[in-house]
Amino acid sequence: MLMAAQCFFYNAIFFTYALVLTTFYNVPHQEVGWCVFPFALGNVLGPLLLGPVLIANGAREQTIAWMIVFFFASAAASAAYLTVSEIFSVEIRALAIAAFYAFGTALGGVAAPALFGALIATHTRGMVLVGYLFGATLMLAAAAAEARFGVAAEGKSLESVAQPLSSEGE
Repeated sequence: MLMAAQCFFYNAIFFTYALVLTTFYNVPHQEVGWCVFPFALGNVLGPLLLGPVLIANGAREQTIAWMIVFFFASAAASAAYLTVSEIFSVEIRALAIAAFYAFGTALGGVAAPALFGALIATHTRGMVLVGYLFGATLMLAAAAAEARFGVAAEGKSLESVAQPLSSEGE
C-alpha cells in the first residue's frame, strides 16, 4: 500500500508537472526546467535545506507545496522498502521487494501519468485537483494501512521480526 500510493502520487505529479506549469501557469516551455529543478532538489534534500526559490507566474506556491509533500512522501517510500525487507524471511525478501515494487511501478508509472495527462488535457484546474485529491487519498489510505498492519521492527534484529525459513524444525 505504501509503495503503490507513493509511486502513484510521485509519478502522477512528477511526470505531468511540466504540463501543469505550461497549461495552467503559462510557464514558457524553455523555463520549465527551472521549475522542476527545485522540485527535484527538494525531493533529495528536503525543503529545510533549500534556499529561496525563484519561480515566476504563480507557480512558486505549487512548487513549494510539492517540495514539502515529497519531503514526507520520500520517507514513506523508504518506510515501504524497509517494511517489506523486514517482514519477510531472508529467503523470500528479494522476491517480495520485487513484487511490491513491480505492482507500485505499474500503478504509479503507467496509470498515474495517463490519468493526469487526461485530466490536464481538459484544461480545467478542478479536474486536476480531483486527481491530486485522489492521490492524497491513496497516501492517507497507505498511512492508515501502515498504522493498522505495520510491524514495529525498529531496533530489532531481522530474525526477531521474521524468522528465516531455514530455522523451521530447529
